Amino acid sequence: MQKKHISSGSLYEAEICYSRAVVVPPFIFVSGTTGFNYTTMTIAGDIVAQTEQTFLNIEQALQQAGASLQDVVQVRYILPNAHLFTLCKPVLQKYFGQVKPAATMLQAGLLDERMLIEIEVMAMISGC
Repeated sequence: MQKKHISSGSLYEAEICYSRAVVVPPFIFVSGTTGFNYTTMTIAGDIVAQTEQTFLNIEQALQQAGASLQDVVQVRYILPNAHLFTLCKPVLQKYFGQVKPAATMLQAGLLDERMLIEIEVMAMISGC
């Protein structure tokens, strides 16, 4: 069984020694991902925009692994302020409205105070 590491190029990945995703067929494990734009290393100031960017970041990692958001079977949402979670509902509906993965929402401190949400997913590669 081969293991494949996927990187987004985030500075955090290099500094903290982790991969954006690890593929161990048939599974894809996507690390906790935030709303940073990894090209510019900037982050929006509101949770809705951060959630949208987070899904785009996760989608890119899944595509590199040969999968999509449709293949997600489990998701964890981590927020420093659980009260903000309701603001994310339209974005969650947009990306997971039909997918409906098993889900957990946690309140916890995040690495950078600008981060308002972190999302971690597990997906399965179709046909494996």
